[in-house]
Amino acid sequence: MERPELKQALGRLLGPAAPEVGCDVCFDELDRYVELEVAGRDADAAIPGLRAHLEGCPACREEHESLYALVSGEQVL
Repeated sequence: MERPELKQALGRLLGPAAPEVGCDVCFDELDRYVELEVAGRDADAAIPGLRAHLEGCPACREEHESLYALVSGEQVL
């Protein structure tokens, strides 16, 4: 039986396996990261560590989701 909530909680406890940026770098690079995503380019390769940060930081993840919705024209549910 798969338990995604347990896997997610364990991931938060252990932290990212890859390098991670901090909130300051995330804030500085988030516009470019979202533009790359919307353009269909590899944003993770262009800005290493930002995806790992978004997965572990609820505040930055919420900012990313809002900005992505705005730039892409998609509605956040």
